[in-house]
Amino acid sequence: MKIVALALAIGMAALGAVTPLGAAPVYGSREEMLARAFPPPAAIERKTFFLTAGQRDRASRLAAAKVESSLVVGYVGRRGAETLGTAYFDTHTVRTQTETLLITVLPDGSAGSVEVVAFHEPEDYLPRGKWLKLFEKRKLDDDLAVGRGLAHVTGATLTTRAIAEAVRRVLAVHAVLAEAKP
Repeated sequence: MKIVALALAIGMAALGAVTPLGAAPVYGSREEMLARAFPPPAAIERKTFFLTAGQRDRASRLAAAKVESSLVVGYVGRRGAETLGTAYFDTHTVRTQTETLLITVLPDGSAGSVEVVAFHEPEDYLPRGKWLKLFEKRKLDDDLAVGRGLAHVTGATLTTRAIAEAVRRVLAVHAVLAEAKP
């Protein structure tokens, strides 16, 4: 049953819907979170990509984390002719429950903001916003991991590791998609 609930959460996030699986807090709707990432008057365009098996394997190697799905939905933010970045929703298991993050990637391929959309673990395990800001302008490298370039957070070890892995996964998928552009 838990696997079905997780598959449902991942599927809903992939389709752009963010709904709780229980009474856990949801910190914003898809539209609200995207508006925070790309404030008005930015235009946001939804793009759907299908990774090949080779692209998925390459992204998994780059991220040092398995990329489970070939379906990738990105939201490109633009202000006029300027691309502000691309945002991705990532739903994954922390300890036994899921969390959904909105991770933006800047045009240079570095991480922008990391926002918690929904968190189904006890809130005591959620790191504070100040810790999430550590990802801003970070590139995908070996130091983008808890215990290396990212500080441990007492009481939130599994959550911080899951968030770092999600950011690495998103940066890797974004890089692989950028490589595929003509």
